[in-house]
Amino acid sequence: MARLYVLLFLIQVVLAACALISCLSAEDDAVRRLPRFAWVLIILVFPLVGSIAWFLAGRPVPRADRRKGWPTGPGSRRPVAPDDDPEFLKSIDERTHRDDSALFQRWEEDLRRREDDLRRHDGHPPHRKAPPPDEDRPRDADRPRDADRPRDADRPREDDRPEK
Repeated sequence: MARLYVLLFLIQVVLAACALISCLSAEDDAVRRLPRFAWVLIILVFPLVGSIAWFLAGRPVPRADRRKGWPTGPGSRRPVAPDDDPEFLKSIDERTHRDDSALFQRWEEDLRRREDDLRRHDGHPPHRKAPPPDEDRPRDADRPRDADRPRDADRPREDDRPEK
């Protein structure tokens, strides 16, 4: 039983200390019902009841709860979320379009430069298209082989040559 009294006494002291700190740190114009001096006396004289009374009736209301809504009238605009603001969405769309155009231009310039490099490497003059493949020209498999030209199988190998 003595332990219970000690526990209740400690709870009362902690509650009174929290209430006193809260009362002393509140702004003068935010304290409700009584002046701050009266609340401090009530908390010190009646620690349990005064602390509970302070938290229920005297403590200032947080700013978020005091707000009654957005101001209305001419000149007052309610803030809009970025994804609901048409001006913001339009600016994002324009920026994306501008960035995409710049990227495509860089790609086209790079592609032209590479094509010119390939044409110069192949012997074709730059800024001209490569000659189209001849449709009329027969493919290698369709060409008749020259009789004078030796085939790979007919050529003498190193092993077949006579030694000197």
